[in-house]
Amino acid sequence: MAPHDIPRGRSFYVTHLKRLLDITGSVVLLMAFLPLLVVVSLAVLIMDGPPFLFRQVRPGYRTRPFRMVKFRTMRETQDSQGELLPDKDRLTSLGRILRKTSLDELPQLYNVLAGSMSLVGPRPLVTRYLPYYRAEEMKRFGLRPGMTGLAQVRGRNLLSWDDRLALDARYHDEVSFRLDARILLETFGVVLLAKGAEVLPNLGGADLDEERRGEVGRTRAPGGESR
Repeated sequence: MAPHDIPRGRSFYVTHLKRLLDITGSVVLLMAFLPLLVVVSLAVLIMDGPPFLFRQVRPGYRTRPFRMVKFRTMRETQDSQGELLPDKDRLTSLGRILRKTSLDELPQLYNVLAGSMSLVGPRPLVTRYLPYYRAEEMKRFGLRPGMTGLAQVRGRNLLSWDDRLALDARYHDEVSFRLDARILLETFGVVLLAKGAEVLPNLGGADLDEERRGEVGRTRAPGGESR
């Protein structure tokens, strides 16, 4: 089976019903969370100044780039050499709260409505990781990236890279309405209890590209760009 192929029997759900559910779900959630979206937008503008949104190009379905949006949680503070300071020095007080509560992810409902993301799927990671995925892990690009996913309800940022990416590949193989519904329900509990939520997720470990740098050349995947 090619990395992007959906197992037989699941393709109708992925190509037809899943997108319909994404549109319906994102519209309902955008309407439900509109007051909260406005409040958070104003809070970021008042406390940290414009812009209130953070946009970054990430690889999506079949590694095609798209612009993902979040609420801004960091400053663009630079050192005397013009280099950005470490994440821990740029994270704002409000940004820490938004990350801990996952409220910074809410603007991605727009990405879901626009069709570049899904409510459930592998999380879109930075483009610079593209050369470091193993062949089995490339399955994650056979589906639209998600606001939440199997890895997010099984440990989130507390998982190792190997475990996180293995769960993404497993989701690709087992994708179904029942699994998506279960992940969405579990996500509410994970978010409410802030399970596995790390405001600086890679502070205690290496980024994927740093961890697997020695593997490039032996198991190289298609290249690309960056969080």
